[in-house]
Amino acid sequence: MAISQRLGLRQSQALVMTPQLQQSIKLLQLSNIELSAFVETELERNPLLEREEGERGDEGGDATSDRNDIDPPDPASGRTVAADVALTAAEPPAIVSADAPLDTDWGNLFTGSSATDRNDDYGGEAQFASAGRGRADFADDLPGLEETLAERPSLRDHLLSQIAIEFTVPADRLIAARLVDLLEETGYLGATVEEVAAGMGCPPERVEAVLRRCQRLDPPGIFARSLAECLAIQLAERNRLDPAMRTLLDHLDLLARRDLAAVMRLCGVDAEDLAEMIAEIRALDPKPGAAFDHEIAQTLIPDILMRAQPEVGWVVELNADTLPRVLVNRRYHAEISRGARSKVDRDYVGTCLADANWLVRALDQRANTILKVSSEIVRRQDAFFVRGVQYLRPLTLKDVAEAVDMHESTISRVTTNKVIATPRGVFELKYFFTQAIQGAGGADAHSAEAVRHRIRSMIDAEPADAILSDDRIVEILRGEGIDIARRTVAKYREGMRIPSSVQRRREKGLSR
Repeated sequence: MAISQRLGLRQSQALVMTPQLQQSIKLLQLSNIELSAFVETELERNPLLEREEGERGDEGGDATSDRNDIDPPDPASGRTVAADVALTAAEPPAIVSADAPLDTDWGNLFTGSSATDRNDDYGGEAQFASAGRGRADFADDLPGLEETLAERPSLRDHLLSQIAIEFTVPADRLIAARLVDLLEETGYLGATVEEVAAGMGCPPERVEAVLRRCQRLDPPGIFARSLAECLAIQLAERNRLDPAMRTLLDHLDLLARRDLAAVMRLCGVDAEDLAEMIAEIRALDPKPGAAFDHEIAQTLIPDILMRAQPEVGWVVELNADTLPRVLVNRRYHAEISRGARSKVDRDYVGTCLADANWLVRALDQRANTILKVSSEIVRRQDAFFVRGVQYLRPLTLKDVAEAVDMHESTISRVTTNKVIATPRGVFELKYFFTQAIQGAGGADAHSAEAVRHRIRSMIDAEPADAILSDDRIVEILRGEGIDIARRTVAKYREGMRIPSSVQRRREKGLSR
């Protein structure tokens, strides 16, 4: 049998992930901050892209013909995907008229661009009158945020300023500065006395003496090496560190387990005295250094806005502030195309045009997909928005994917890092996807989040003389049509950081 080579042609189908398709998929799971950063990078890289600053009618009569006819979604004017989606419990989402009037017009907007713009409607007299309230340097623009905020000292600066007064010996001042460098954000010392002494080449006794003096600095409780020592420093400053309180601090583990009977026996106090001691401890600061944490909390900007509309249901729309609006400048493309003489220049211009058109289409498709998926989620969780978390329905990615005719992976990317503002608060889209717990006797399934809420409600309402055990909670839930196991109740309770029935009985028995 002879072996020979042969050249043949065969046809087959395969899914090819082009670079642009891969980038479009990545755009779906980007948050609004990450998307803005990506668009900024494209604006810097591509000369044919420009940011849409306002209505195109403000840019001249022929402004529309200068740009691409495919625009990204514009929720302010209702173009493309900005039409509101009206939802009812029985009907699928329907598109409302896209020509709805705006809430305001451009004449009512204050841009703050110049003093002349601010005073045109009031005349020259108003301009003169407002001059005395302007900037001291006679500049037209308003002061920046950095000019209005007062600088707050850091924990390090606050301590070093006290150390400069407290310590006069240079060696002790150097040891104290080293202890400041070893502080954690909470104000606790992050090293032992022996480690500091070995690193600085001095006796541990001297480091211990410096540490004791540092523990008298402000804020009280600073430079502590444990929670008990931190609380002891604060109590000593208040002259409340008596032997009973010292014993309580030495047995904080018993207090954490709510073993109050053992604590009273060790401290030699009754229930009333122990309650007062616990109240004093709760008034202390367990993390004295955290008060100097000046990190500014980031504002959570929702991607989707939701509101109730009478006789219609829920209105779901995209947040215009989170949608990058970019345009393709075709006039500039025509000018540089005429000036491109070499093939390299023409290829570069063509690539920039193709990338710009792709970005505009990708942003439009992303906005449409987010609006479609979020509208389906709102439709399915209508009872939650009307009645509360106890009516949250079990929902999976597959349920939404089948309803909107998309793949589950697409739904997962769309709901990642996306936030919706609802009348009941601000939630991540992932919040509405919960596991299902079977109903007892063939009843409908229940959402795991709704069951957790029901467990917390029962425990919060239990009287001190009738603490609910996990077995009793299971019986109550099964009586309400929820088929749940005892270990599941215990898992949910521990996940919500609710102590056991024994610990709750001890704690509520003391508070009576």
